[in-house]
Amino acid sequence: MSNKYLNNDDFSKEVQIIRHVTWIGFWVNAVLMALKVIFGIYGHSDALVADGVHSLSDFATDLIVLVFVGIAYRHADSQHPYGHGKFETFAALMIGIILLGVAIGIGISGVKAISGSFKGQILPRPDFWTLIIAFISIASKEALFRYTINAGNKVNSSSLIANAWHHRSDAVSSIATMAGVSAAYFLGESWRILDPVASVLIAVFIAVSAINICRPSVNELLEKSLPQAEVDKARRTIASVEGVKDFHRLRTRRNGHSCIIDTHIKVDPLINVAQGHNIASAVEQALRQEFGDDIITNIHVEPYDQS
Repeated sequence: MSNKYLNNDDFSKEVQIIRHVTWIGFWVNAVLMALKVIFGIYGHSDALVADGVHSLSDFATDLIVLVFVGIAYRHADSQHPYGHGKFETFAALMIGIILLGVAIGIGISGVKAISGSFKGQILPRPDFWTLIIAFISIASKEALFRYTINAGNKVNSSSLIANAWHHRSDAVSSIATMAGVSAAYFLGESWRILDPVASVLIAVFIAVSAINICRPSVNELLEKSLPQAEVDKARRTIASVEGVKDFHRLRTRRNGHSCIIDTHIKVDPLINVAQGHNIASAVEQALRQEFGDDIITNIHVEPYDQS
């Protein structure tokens, strides 16, 4: 079994990138959350307050990433022989669950406001500044999404990528906020119901984002195989190694930022043990070149039987 991880300097660099990006998002979220909640409350906009609560949830997800990333990139040890990558998967799942909880809370609040409006409750007109704050949120969160997703793809961090999509969901929810607040501000009293309607639409979008974040994390925790395209790539890679007559029992799965590939290769039964070992090592090296240095492989050697 090969369990070759990146060296300490490489891991330290990846962790530093993740933490640096997450801290930037943390402070941007802090400012946006304060602005949206304060101006939403005093500017009479349920949609902007809901948007602010969404930004508040970013605090929790940023903290989750900051705490778990240090664990996920530790080297394998006697208690975790496959490394600690699943901690990052668990962090991404927690982000999705938190987002889903936020969506439910925002949706309930919006439905109550809509129900009150139908019962004759007059909704107050939002303040013009709520539009300005919504625009600032859209621009800053979209920029933060692009910055975070690029960093997440660079270091292959599922938790950072999940957090990036959290930023994107906040940007889109701010678009819904701006639309609802604009209608409530410019179109008169009868249109003010669109502000809480926007908050419900925000809740739906957040819920969809939460499910999309949770699904790959659940699949990974349940040991689902790699996508078919990657399985096919592994097959081609193994078959291309000189000395491999055939192979079977190919099993693949993810482990946080790395992947695990197990297989049985069949070699000429007349070669010696050392030659068989060299072929297995060549398979490991070929897979490492295709899937990254932190891949975990288990190559079993069997004699090839032509009958």
